[in-house]
Amino acid sequence: MSARLKLTFSYAGLVMLAGSLLIGVAWIFALRWLPDNAAVIKNAQQYAPKGMGNSPVVITGPSQSDLMHGFIPAAAVAVAFLLLLGLVGGWFLAGRMLAPLTRIADATRLAATGSLSHRIELEGTNDEFRELADAFDTMLAQLEAHVAEQRRFAANASHELRTPLAITQSLLDAARNDPDRDTGQLIDRLHVVNTRAIDLTEALLLLSRANQRSFAREEVDLSLVAEEAAETLFPMAERRGLTIETIDTSGGAAPPAIGSPALLLQLATNLVHNAIVHNLPGQGTIWVITSAHADYAELTVENTGEQLTPELVATLAEPFQRGSERIRTDHAGVGLGLAIVKSITYAHDGTLTLTPRPTGGLRVTVRLPVRRALTAEAPEARYIPTALRLARIGPAPAHQPGSPT
Repeated sequence: MSARLKLTFSYAGLVMLAGSLLIGVAWIFALRWLPDNAAVIKNAQQYAPKGMGNSPVVITGPSQSDLMHGFIPAAAVAVAFLLLLGLVGGWFLAGRMLAPLTRIADATRLAATGSLSHRIELEGTNDEFRELADAFDTMLAQLEAHVAEQRRFAANASHELRTPLAITQSLLDAARNDPDRDTGQLIDRLHVVNTRAIDLTEALLLLSRANQRSFAREEVDLSLVAEEAAETLFPMAERRGLTIETIDTSGGAAPPAIGSPALLLQLATNLVHNAIVHNLPGQGTIWVITSAHADYAELTVENTGEQLTPELVATLAEPFQRGSERIRTDHAGVGLGLAIVKSITYAHDGTLTLTPRPTGGLRVTVRLPVRRALTAEAPEARYIPTALRLARIGPAPAHQPGSPT
């Protein structure tokens, strides 16, 4: 049976039960107060006509047998009417109550066909059906945005992967048509193009892994992760004449973040690499700051650079968005650095904030949930120098992170 028919029978049964109880109460009340036959009242002068003296008075009225003959047919008619009223009224009430579910079901069928732009937009008071419809509309909106993002990402990924393949094909065709071409130069160019294709493929795989949250979670010291990322990219910063400063404001007592050590190291590495690439060559600075709070651990990476608009910064975490106003070099990457950071942060239930610095450059803040350890670790195991300066080449502007120069 359909839900509407079940509700109809339920309403009719409830009406029948209530009516039957009411009729039963009336029947019991009537039987209790009606005599079995005519009542004889003695010494009832007040009821006797004049001239009868003190003679007994016999008063006759309806008896229980009379009640049975008159009440039972009327009760049967009333029960039949209640049954009809319960069925008809229950059918309409059930239809009215289930109307929102019908609209939700129609929207679900439309979504199943690929139409995600439809919304229920249920009117009325904020009851359970309204909450369900609003939650379904929110889900559809998020799903539509996710599908659009995936389609855009697939198109961009296809374009980015096609570029190195097309370059490789062109180089091979040129080498085939020109047998006297310098083989060493060709091999070098093919090596560069192939390396870029490999980097892009690995970045895409890492991004997919982060989006699927297919990783084990454990306690991770975010300050140690930041230090390792800075040390790994120290040679690159040295070649570009940049200064890297790592600062741990937790005093070595920060609670550990919860997540994947490998992914969080990749997150920190991407942030530092992005700060190095998009910086001022020969005079730039990168600040890698870790801090601890009651409910989250925070990693902030700031870098000097050119002025960035808030509109441009809002797009930098999208895949393949390098920023046309930012410095472009051979080490600019594949355009997935901050997109991977965003995916890793969200996969760890954290928050990512990108802010343009007033004096130029970018400030990126990642907040990750923490779990307080049951036993305190030794301070020396978590110690990070307050200001570790790496690759200081050339003068750097005096600056305090987070404040204008």
